[in-house]
Amino acid sequence: MDWNFIIFSVVKVAVVIGAVLTMVAYAVLAERKISAWIQDRVGPNRCAPPFARYIPFVGTFLTRIGFFQPMADGLKAFLKEDFMPAGVRKVYFWLAPALAIIPAMLVVAVIPFGSQIGAQKMVIADLNVGILYTFGIVSLGVYGIVLAGYAANSKYPFLGGIRSSAQMISYEISMGMSVIPVLLIAGNLNLSRIIGWQADHGWMVIYAPVSFVIFLIAAFAETNRLPFDLPEAETELVGGYHTEYSSMKFALFFLAEYSNMIASSGMMVTLFFGGWTLPFWGLDHAATSLGMGLVQIFVFLAKMLLFMVLFIWVRWMFPRFRYDQLMDLGWRRFVPLALVNILVTAVILWMKS
Repeated sequence: MDWNFIIFSVVKVAVVIGAVLTMVAYAVLAERKISAWIQDRVGPNRCAPPFARYIPFVGTFLTRIGFFQPMADGLKAFLKEDFMPAGVRKVYFWLAPALAIIPAMLVVAVIPFGSQIGAQKMVIADLNVGILYTFGIVSLGVYGIVLAGYAANSKYPFLGGIRSSAQMISYEISMGMSVIPVLLIAGNLNLSRIIGWQADHGWMVIYAPVSFVIFLIAAFAETNRLPFDLPEAETELVGGYHTEYSSMKFALFFLAEYSNMIASSGMMVTLFFGGWTLPFWGLDHAATSLGMGLVQIFVFLAKMLLFMVLFIWVRWMFPRFRYDQLMDLGWRRFVPLALVNILVTAVILWMKS
């Protein structure tokens, strides 16, 4: 038994899950602060533990920017009453929040956040079929939402679950087809090797801009973010599929949404923006030291954060689609466009060969 491999794998899993959950917590804070700036408000700036007042300047500054707010929100989610309505289907009601968050965590497992440190690759599972694995796992995310709508035994959650199943299945098709030109160009399904191809030839967004646009818009639909948040649609469905949820079960759906945003951002960085590489710095400088590895992780996270800000900015700048517009865009616009994009890419590559 290779204990060295097992120990490093456990460490990588713990670090990645810890990093994702921390990013989720502060993505919620970023959402509240950015929305406040857009709407000319202040945002969270009061919450602080008792010891913060004894730290000169720093404690006040961290309080003003809302640094302690995610800690209070997490504590509140644990301490709130876990109320379960009498008419729910209990087994599915408990199972749905877990099914919502697990796929997002599993997708992060194959996203490389650096090349390597010494002999250890900076990815939990470096699969040769990483993209196929990703889309296989992403397709499971809809089950948690559909089960939540069904288990609540209530009209509004049920409508939200139906909307979500149609929406996510529809946009999975165009999202999957948008990646095929990337595979044709790079000639590989391994995410690390796709990044390696971009390090040698340039970012994939230059070679497949249509694929990037389709993938980006489909990512908004897959994560149920505005302007595609029809499964929740508070003005129509109260709260959609999580109307009857409270306490930590309710919080798990929000963890799932922001974890999916992180996973989608990571995939876009990996597939279209060179992962941890920069145009003037490729894999010729593969990390062999801790310092170089940390630089690569910083580059990857910086690109991811730009996409996270884009997700948040779009939510507060664009109105929600009508449901017929949502489905029309997915089936009558993106699916044909993705098919034409595949054909054009294949023809161009054939002519060059």
